[in-house]
Amino acid sequence: MAAMPEIESHPFPALLPPDATVMMMGTFPPKADKHAMLFHYPNFINDMWRVYGLVFFNDAAHFQKIGEKAFDAEKIKAFLRERGIASCPTVLKAVREQDNASDKFLRVVKTVDLPAVLAQLPCCRHICATGGKATEVLLSLLPDAPKMPKTGETLPCTLAGRNFTLTRLPSTSRAYPLSLQKKAAAYRAFFEMARLV
Repeated sequence: MAAMPEIESHPFPALLPPDATVMMMGTFPPKADKHAMLFHYPNFINDMWRVYGLVFFNDAAHFQKIGEKAFDAEKIKAFLRERGIASCPTVLKAVREQDNASDKFLRVVKTVDLPAVLAQLPCCRHICATGGKATEVLLSLLPDAPKMPKTGETLPCTLAGRNFTLTRLPSTSRAYPLSLQKKAAAYRAFFEMARLV
């Protein structure tokens, strides 16, 4: 008889600067053996922090530890706090249907309490989802969900009497077939709209 698949909990808490105007929402990190730091998007081959480096500093290696195949979690957190960018997963508990980090094989067991998170972010006006699965989960949490946006598309949404923009951004996983420069361009457009660059 096959073993029951393990229900995993998201290993990293949300980072919620109280003055954040933007919240970035992803899904679930890879298993611990792939972590190059203890923070969101910990896998060194994931391009998230290279994208941030390019968008804000024109340097893909800005958040990398010098001489290491790792990102600097404390430097990243300090930057997010300083710029007012929250980072929060859409998924708190999940089962990996296959033993990898692919969202395609991720079965969601428990989602984030979005109204409770947004209550801690009174200035937040812009939410971005970092890929298709994150967008799908996020839409499932909205009472009057719009249809699934295309990658790069921004839609208006309302929750708890507040108006937000919801933008679907490309996944920064290397499995997503888009160049680093094109991913960075999509994120730059989002942060320009949010007036952070």
